[in-house]
Amino acid sequence: MPRVRAFVAAAVLAVFLSSCGSDTAAMNEIAESYVKLALALGNHDPDYVDAYYGPEAWRTEAETSGLTLTQILGAAGGLLDRLGEIVVDEADGMLGVRHRHLTRQVQALGARVQIVAGRQLQFDDESYALYDAVAPTLSEEHFSGLTADLDDALPGRGPVSARYERFRQAFVIPPERLDTVFTAAIDACRERTLRHLELPEGESFTVEYVTDKSWSGYNWYQGGFASLIQVNTDLPIYIDRAIDLACHEGYPGHHVYNMFLEKHLVVDRGWVEFSVYPLFSPQSLIAEGSANYGIEIAFPRNERVEFERSVLFPLAGLDPERTAEYYRVQDLVERLDFAGNEAARQYLNGDMTAVQAIEWLETFALMPTARAQQRIRFVDQYRSYVINYNLGKDIVARYVEALAGDDPERAWEEFGRLLSSPRIPSELIQQ
Repeated sequence: MPRVRAFVAAAVLAVFLSSCGSDTAAMNEIAESYVKLALALGNHDPDYVDAYYGPEAWRTEAETSGLTLTQILGAAGGLLDRLGEIVVDEADGMLGVRHRHLTRQVQALGARVQIVAGRQLQFDDESYALYDAVAPTLSEEHFSGLTADLDDALPGRGPVSARYERFRQAFVIPPERLDTVFTAAIDACRERTLRHLELPEGESFTVEYVTDKSWSGYNWYQGGFASLIQVNTDLPIYIDRAIDLACHEGYPGHHVYNMFLEKHLVVDRGWVEFSVYPLFSPQSLIAEGSANYGIEIAFPRNERVEFERSVLFPLAGLDPERTAEYYRVQDLVERLDFAGNEAARQYLNGDMTAVQAIEWLETFALMPTARAQQRIRFVDQYRSYVINYNLGKDIVARYVEALAGDDPERAWEEFGRLLSSPRIPSELIQQ
């Protein structure tokens, strides 16, 4: 108990002292308290802290504090009260952006505390509370129409899902060639990113191959401009996943986003709140959305098809003459991407059982049974997080393209600015 009281007292004192200084000083004090609360919540929620590279003393303090969920929620409420007292000088644009971002992150922290404590939220309410966005609701008829469009594109007869799975078997990367193909994809994504964005000196990116995970790939940012990327090999890996994962997890995706936040906000500005990355927060929609949009900005479709035809298909031992055919089908399948959101929404709202959700994914997301089961494992673990990939991509794409128009170089500039700034989804939607 003495440690608990000392930890809470320190947080309260930090907030009190912040009222005695400038807005910037107040924000710095609140930011430090927020980081410590995020680390304390990580003691109760193993998935919450995705990355942390701040002072080790703060991590130790959080681990030994023994704060309960009730105490964390109360302290978060105190930080929100203090943030509400700060009158932001709109002439300082970055201070205003920082204030709005920190406020929304603290609100999401409070929401996650309540969820961990057992509060049940409907899918859309949860996604808004945690990620500042709500995915559109689409009907079964919508997806039925899209799957019908695949009928002429796939060879053979029978259900579209079965025909698609048979079609894809010719495009699996053999396990013994996986690392060679991924290394080539990573090198190409990095080279294309370096044409447009300046990366921190000494940055590094390590790949590991793992099993028994609910996800297909993961970026574990280490701080110091270094990332550990893990690729799950439980299920067959198709050729399109090489570029997808290399861009999404690496360049210009998560690895670049995390490095830019560390370099431009933590190192250059001293904004300590970015030394912790809470997974269940609005930051994740920007992170996942920019990582998925990063695939398209690094590899526009025609350039991607040509690169894969000339480099990756041969490295994987696949027939390069079928590259264009494969991506014609993939373009149609990508239109079904939101089917996964509907399965998660209905499953988490109690309108579907796990078995029914798996059947939905098999029918409308064209997933084989094993992959659909893996997706439900992911939903069980991460819940409404699924919206961050597709809705996040759409939000980031609309934002960047509204500013850049048809100018690819301008798109890279706006994309780089987004990766370097503390934005929240609702701001991108409104602009």
